Amino acid sequence: MKIGVTVFLTDETARPEEVAKLVEAYELESLWLPDHTHIPAVQRSRHPQIKEELPREYTRMLDLFVALTTAAAATERLLLGTGICLLTERDPITTAKVVASLDLLSGGRLMLGVGAGWNLEELANHGVDPDDRFKVLDERVEAMKAIWIEDSASYRGRFVSFEQIWSWPKPLQKPHPPILLGANGPRAIDRAVRLGTHWLPGYHRDDDFLISRIREFRERTDDLLGVTLSTPPLDRDRLARLGEAGAERAFFLLPSAEIEEVERRVEEIKRTTAGL
Repeated sequence: MKIGVTVFLTDETARPEEVAKLVEAYELESLWLPDHTHIPAVQRSRHPQIKEELPREYTRMLDLFVALTTAAAATERLLLGTGICLLTERDPITTAKVVASLDLLSGGRLMLGVGAGWNLEELANHGVDPDDRFKVLDERVEAMKAIWIEDSASYRGRFVSFEQIWSWPKPLQKPHPPILLGANGPRAIDRAVRLGTHWLPGYHRDDDFLISRIREFRERTDDLLGVTLSTPPLDRDRLARLGEAGAERAFFLLPSAEIEEVERRVEEIKRTTAGL
């Protein structure tokens, strides 16, 4: 199993280049960064795994693509992931250029995890009706694919529409960087299969249920599309079972802290997952 890490980087934590160099030095595969443009001061929606107030780092995180560019410039082999990019909050034409530019300049090291988002007030501040967020996500993924693949791209949808646009550079990876759908809901596999994306499920308490879903996804995609686990428990036996079922990668949460504390967690992850 390929092993990576994720971390909320802020103006109060270790810097992106410090963390990226550390992760590469420990020979982990990948660094994944989350995405929130802002957190509404007053909101009713709740994170599915956080019952109390959101941790401080949610309100102070660095821009996803700026931080990943900094990490790319400081490393040579480390794969760089968006875990996940809230594409429902980003213009697809602009984001397609950012992704293509980062993939080109990093030497083809980008993996694009995308999702619809759970913070309904945050989505609304971007002019997205929360009830439409999955439809918006679908169209933006499809539109970005067209921009990357076609020299003169067009797309006609309810939420995204443009005619014959030129946009370079194209991504270094062909036809585009791997796209991973970050979703856990009952229709997540259907959506990933329809969009032709890899699957990025989050933590689920029921290993047997997740194993059955992983096997279903791999069967429906003829093993051509992979499964990456977002922040599963750091438990060697459980990870081995999930790997046997078809999960090819997992990434684990680092503390939003100074580099010394980050390194202690990286050491623990490296030690626990060695040989998987």
